[in-house]
Amino acid sequence: MRFTLPTVLTLFRIGLLPIMVIVFYAPFRGANIAAAAIFLAAGLTDWLDGWLARRWGLTSAFGAFLDPVADKLMVAVTLFLLVQENPTPLMAVTSAVIVGREITISALREWMAEIGQRTRVSVAGIGKIKTIMQIVALTVLLYQHDFEELRLYFVGETLLVAAAAMTIWSAFLYLRAAWPVLRDSESGVAPPLPGPARSDIESGDRTAPAEGRHGPAA
Repeated sequence: MRFTLPTVLTLFRIGLLPIMVIVFYAPFRGANIAAAAIFLAAGLTDWLDGWLARRWGLTSAFGAFLDPVADKLMVAVTLFLLVQENPTPLMAVTSAVIVGREITISALREWMAEIGQRTRVSVAGIGKIKTIMQIVALTVLLYQHDFEELRLYFVGETLLVAAAAMTIWSAFLYLRAAWPVLRDSESGVAPPLPGPARSDIESGDRTAPAEGRHGPAA
C-alpha cells in the first residue's frame, strides 16, 4: 500500500469528521462556527488532494478507493447532524434523497465494475457543481446564524435543495448510461466490452484515471 500526499490529505479529511461532531455538540459559545470551519477545511482538502493528484501524478489504488468514501462520509455525517439539530420535513426529505442516491449509485458502480463496465457510469460537469453546492450549503447550515439583512440559514436550505435536485439528475445520468448493460444482463445477452475510459467528474472521480483521482482503474 502506497501512501501519497493526496491519500494522506484524504485520511486527514476523514479524521476531521469525529472532531467536527464533538465540536458541534460542545457546550461552548461559537461551537457552530467552529464546526462549520472544520467542515469547510475538510471540503478544501477534498479540492486540494485532487489538485495535487492531477499536478504531480500522485496516484494509488488505495487513494482511488478512499477518496469517494471520504466524500460520502463527510456529507452523510453532516446531514445527520443537521437533521438532528433541525428535524423539519424539508431537511429530512432532502437528506434522505442525497444519502439514498449515494447508496444507490455506489451499489450500481460496484456492480458495473464487477462486470467490467465501470467506465460507462460517468457523468458530466453537473457532478462538480453539485459537490461544490453541497459543501457551501452544509457549511452555511452548520454556521446556523442569519445576518441582519440576510436569512443565511434559508440560503443554506435553498442551496441544499438545489444540490439534492442535481443529485437526482446525476443519478439519472448514471442509470441511463448503465441501462443498456442492465437490459442486456436481464435478457441474458453478454454486454459489449467497455470503450475508452472517460474521466469522471463526480465528487470522488474528478480526474483521470477512470477509477478515481488517486489511482488507476481496478
